[in-house]
Amino acid sequence: MRNTGNVSLTVKTAEESQPTFHGDLDEARRVLTLEAQALETLAQSLDESFEEAITLLLQTQGRVILSGIGKSGHIANKIASTFSSTGTPAFFVHPGEASHGDLGMLTPQDTLIILSFSGETPELSDMLNYAKRFGISLIAITQKANSTLAKIAHTTLLLPPVPEACPMGLAPTTSTTLMLGLGDALAISLLKRKEFSEVDFKKLHPGGLLGRKLLHVFDVMRPYEELPLVLKGTLMSEALVEMTAKGFGCIGIMDTNKKLAGIITDGDLRRHMNPALLSQRVEQIMTPMPKTIVGSSLAAEAVRIMNQESITNLFVIDKESNHLVGLLRLHDCLRAGIA
Repeated sequence: MRNTGNVSLTVKTAEESQPTFHGDLDEARRVLTLEAQALETLAQSLDESFEEAITLLLQTQGRVILSGIGKSGHIANKIASTFSSTGTPAFFVHPGEASHGDLGMLTPQDTLIILSFSGETPELSDMLNYAKRFGISLIAITQKANSTLAKIAHTTLLLPPVPEACPMGLAPTTSTTLMLGLGDALAISLLKRKEFSEVDFKKLHPGGLLGRKLLHVFDVMRPYEELPLVLKGTLMSEALVEMTAKGFGCIGIMDTNKKLAGIITDGDLRRHMNPALLSQRVEQIMTPMPKTIVGSSLAAEAVRIMNQESITNLFVIDKESNHLVGLLRLHDCLRAGIA
């Protein structure tokens, strides 16, 4: 406390001036528990309307177009991105921009998904009228079954009446979580119905860590033409020349049917080092029935096998013919960012 004339001032330190909060963890757990319970309620409330929505989306010959305003718009944008990345071409159209020309993005071959908690959002009216006028399929996501949006839609996915996590019940929290979850459910259901595979997923996600994780063995392997190979019966003196020339630290041993019979590695050479090594036949030195992998396997799986078996090379075979098609080296996997 400090006296200034007749006025007494209490001066607090910076630390004392900071507000003190209690129960932050309790509040966080309350919010997350409430939203988790709401998602469970949503899961139990799904009915034939969800199947109708999936049918509409599968029958769509154009694009899936999502829209909404405010927080619902942000969720709609994310759902559009999820659709696109899982094999259903989609994009977001802002209602305000739609009223100023972007309605031209919509065609009768498209399906429109509109998110609105109340179903009465004024900014959506132009888009709704346009969809009705040109016969564009419309899926509504709303909590109000008797709303304008629900009445116009071909099918309506209703959100259950659960409270917002906001203590005032005002900020969209639980409701937007439900919209997001419902969008994920639609996208993944479509993915399964379309039999969207890892190969398809990789085509749409070539960049970043995800793209590297989705690389296949045939994306990284050395092709057959580059492989160090000799037939059974070959002298080790000849095999060493081939092995040294290719520089892979190993050589494949083929039988008379040109099937892989064994492998000789640098380690095998050290274990069998003796004065007579060069005059021995490769089958006396090789490790028979070496580990192999098919080219369509994920490269990450190959790395796991090599780590597990303490090896640095895997011969690659064709899944159908069982013929040798390449060689996968751990160094090449690491160079490609696969670990």
